[in-house]
Amino acid sequence: MRASRIRRLSTELANQIAAGEVVERPASIVKELVENALDAGATRIAVTVELGGKRLVRVEDDGEGMTPDDAVLALERHATSKIRRVEDLAAISTLGFRGEALPSIASVSHLLLRTRTQGASRGTEIRVSGGVVASTREVGAPEGTTLEVTDLFYNVPARRKFLKSDGAETTQVSRLVTQLALGHPDVGFTLTSGPRRLLQCPPAASLADRLFQLYKDRSDLVEVGKSAAGVQVTGFVAALAGPGQGPVRGPQNIFVNGRAVKDRTIAHAIVHAYSTATIKERSPEVHLFLEVPPDRVDVNVHPTKAEVRFLEPSLVHEVVRRALSEALGQGPAPEITLDVVAGGGAAQQPGSSGPAPATAMGAPGGGDRWQPLAETPRGGAPVVGAGYEQPLRDLVREVRPAAVEAVPVAVDRPLLPLGQFRDTFIIAIDDDGIAIIDQHVAHERVLFEQVMERLTTGSLESQRLLTPMIIELPPAERQALAAHGPALERLGFEVEEFGGDSVRIAAMPALVGLAACEAAVRALAQDLDGLDQGSAIDETLRRIAATTACHAAVKANDRLTPEKMVYILDELRRTAHSSVCPHGRPVIVRLSRREIEKRFERI
Repeated sequence: MRASRIRRLSTELANQIAAGEVVERPASIVKELVENALDAGATRIAVTVELGGKRLVRVEDDGEGMTPDDAVLALERHATSKIRRVEDLAAISTLGFRGEALPSIASVSHLLLRTRTQGASRGTEIRVSGGVVASTREVGAPEGTTLEVTDLFYNVPARRKFLKSDGAETTQVSRLVTQLALGHPDVGFTLTSGPRRLLQCPPAASLADRLFQLYKDRSDLVEVGKSAAGVQVTGFVAALAGPGQGPVRGPQNIFVNGRAVKDRTIAHAIVHAYSTATIKERSPEVHLFLEVPPDRVDVNVHPTKAEVRFLEPSLVHEVVRRALSEALGQGPAPEITLDVVAGGGAAQQPGSSGPAPATAMGAPGGGDRWQPLAETPRGGAPVVGAGYEQPLRDLVREVRPAAVEAVPVAVDRPLLPLGQFRDTFIIAIDDDGIAIIDQHVAHERVLFEQVMERLTTGSLESQRLLTPMIIELPPAERQALAAHGPALERLGFEVEEFGGDSVRIAAMPALVGLAACEAAVRALAQDLDGLDQGSAIDETLRRIAATTACHAAVKANDRLTPEKMVYILDELRRTAHSSVCPHGRPVIVRLSRREIEKRFERI
């Protein structure tokens, strides 16, 4: 009879295999130990690493500590104080609960545990090597718990050789501690790597204070706050418009009930919220905190507890999406500051040795043109001036209250147009300062939202061409137009193949002028050619609507009447996302009243 080929693994080998699910690198150890400290009610946590954590990881906390018996039991597998019954798994409110972290870490390192409960006269120290307890004794110790992990993977060389360089491992630890500190602003954190102090954050009164401690002043972030159907969403996210036309990539920290997670439902809701405002692809910076009833979220999904499963994922998705959409719609316009050369001189051009010439300020012979709103003649309507080329001092004299009063405006409109600059930018004022609006992208935003609103009730109004237009396009672009025919029809386009390399355009949306028809169709063909054939219909409609609005909007160098300026600013105010156009370009920049007053030494 053949001997049995199946054998029971030794406890030591089984523990090392199990440790592979929990302990991937030094950062994994830091995560598990810091989460245990947080569950123990710590208010201050100090993390120390050497050689990226390969030589040493130490985590000290001032939590409730452990009794001698609890300390011994904590090193046994599946021993935990977090749950008692199977039913407890349905509503977990702690960060840890499996009882695997300490024995897993101890099985692949040398571990020292020193702990003392609050009020106890003595503490307990336990040393473990490779999962085997080497000594247990009473010692003097501060209240709380200290865990030291040395020589990680000393007994598993196959795992140790896959660790990255000391610098790379230190970076991972730093990112993790920063994330944990962000998620728990009421707890003080320090991180030390060898002789260097990498992070020091005392307990903060609010999330905004902790955000400042970690990332300094972040005026480009927008605060989020919404509660609905038992789900609460708070935090800060990247504004649509900011330095460099708003961030495309950035860190994403997502917490569910205080636990840092990666979740597809929330990630999709974030992308959806930004894509509603702009078709520009983004992976924006977000710091979001979700509070969900524990019985409506399952955290027992992954060994590292980095994933969750929601009982009602569609509800969570909608609450997150709406929270971000509302916050983004109220995001501030990017601000500009005045750069003044010391001594009050005019700013110099790069490489110049003297003041800028007068033509740079709009003097005779310069290219800058200012077009203020003219005064209203008696018995007449407001008219637009023919344009001025004059020094800046004369320009200031022309922008006087009478010019503003010449335009009939609503009392509650926050922006009052003064005129155009180079027939491209609308200059306006309000109580907060001076605003410069790109007239093309502002009108594009207005038209885009009007188009998307009308599509909810059916199709866009179309105009048939008296003489159909024939355009030659590359094969891929012709195929793209044909593949998205139904979406094009909803927006008022009637495009069909006409043999060879040609397409025939029989109808266009009514809002697109005849002069822009060909350019609009060519732009659409290029945009749709780059769009995945399996893209959802709403994404396709947004892409077509954005291109259509771009070609229907007023252009740079278009002279605008006062009424047109008022119309654009009024309609822009009614849009949900007025800071960027559908393609992600900024609509407005501001020179704040505070900046102006500072330059005139009034503050």
